[in-house]
Amino acid sequence: MAYATTNPYTGELIKTFPDATDEEVSQALETGHAAFLEWKTTSFETRRTILQKAADLLRQDSTKYAKLLTLEMGKLLAEAEGEVELSAKILEYYVQNAEKLLAPEPLPVEDPAEGQAELVHEPLGIILAIEPWNFPFYQIARILAPQLSAGNVLLLKHASNVPQCAHAFEQLMLDAGLPKGCFKNLYATRSQIEMILNDRRVHGVALTGSEGAGAIVASQAAKALKKSTMELGGADAFVILKDADLPKTTQWAVFGRHWNGGQVCVSSKRMIVVDDVYDEFLKGYQEGVAALKIGDPMDPATTLAPLSSKGAADEVRHQIQEAVAHGATATEVGPKVPEDTAFVQPTILTGLTPDNPAYYWEFFGPVSLIFKAKDEAEAIAIANDSPFGLGGSVFTQDLKHGKEVAQQISTGMVFVNHPTMVKADLPFGGIRRSGYGRELLGLGLKEFVNHKLIDVVDIDAPF
Repeated sequence: MAYATTNPYTGELIKTFPDATDEEVSQALETGHAAFLEWKTTSFETRRTILQKAADLLRQDSTKYAKLLTLEMGKLLAEAEGEVELSAKILEYYVQNAEKLLAPEPLPVEDPAEGQAELVHEPLGIILAIEPWNFPFYQIARILAPQLSAGNVLLLKHASNVPQCAHAFEQLMLDAGLPKGCFKNLYATRSQIEMILNDRRVHGVALTGSEGAGAIVASQAAKALKKSTMELGGADAFVILKDADLPKTTQWAVFGRHWNGGQVCVSSKRMIVVDDVYDEFLKGYQEGVAALKIGDPMDPATTLAPLSSKGAADEVRHQIQEAVAHGATATEVGPKVPEDTAFVQPTILTGLTPDNPAYYWEFFGPVSLIFKAKDEAEAIAIANDSPFGLGGSVFTQDLKHGKEVAQQISTGMVFVNHPTMVKADLPFGGIRRSGYGRELLGLGLKEFVNHKLIDVVDIDAPF
């Protein structure tokens, strides 16, 4: 699988890592199961102490961790620092809330003969996490914090281009006092993923990644009769109504599409603008995108990062070519980016119609699809005409009406007057080809637990 650190900005190969051996995978399963038998009875107080220590260590060495994120996947250093802090906040969310969220729930039974019933939430065992490269720490924290809090243990198969981030997070948890085996990073191969899923000690898989990877892993999990959650792609609609505050909306549009180099499943990828304000918005948006500065992501002056690899950039450029070949108009914006690098020229695609396959694609880079809608009803229809359903946003000065429009958009998350965001105390997940299941809050905490009924019944037998 070629686990390696390659600096996206320079193209320099920094370090390579060998794939895990089958023996290492087997040992991780054995150690993980033994750790689970102890961890599942570990007190909430101990779990809280370890997670809080990990959050403290992240903050203590924030710059070190942020630079590692930037080195391996190319995000702006300021964004990397934000990701480190977000990861710490996720750990702290479960420090503060896990015990009460997992508390037994008395059931209001109708018949006294049913006894005293309650629902308890028990851990299952080893959970496999397959995570992507675009948020190397946040993605781990998002699955690790709730699963450890619930009493499960975790095996991690991270993306092949962020091996040092994966190792660093494992070491972070060990330094925080987590017992060996409760969280193990593996440089696993594709065949080993299936091997892990078929092991009886493994009880589920959480994947964040592409539709293709999700389909394969979900199929493997289904064959093994293991539960899966899938957080896949997105093509978030950014709906602009005629009464939107255009200067403010335009600023959010530029940010919403281009943060993390546009490599976010909840980026504002489709700008859907009602006809009344289309021309004014497009002019302001082009000016905003043109003002972005490419450069070294370690440089605070840089505002547009390279993509995670030259291969990723080549794929986006190919998508643009295909969109144009099928009738779209591509407008390149801003100063020319250097050729044959991981940078992609910021591009606006217009004239997209449903007979163009690109109309339905996800572009994972600084490419904006802009649609003109004759009115609000058509804007909502375009927003919903997508195979994805992850996030989205509505911009209007009438907040009450904004919520009414949000209710008509078919997706997992909708924000009014803000691009889709990720926070420790907000649930994350989508529908349709964006996947299934939820992460964070109590929803993520209870994805991989046994919701067990315990009913105390003390009545005479009928005969």
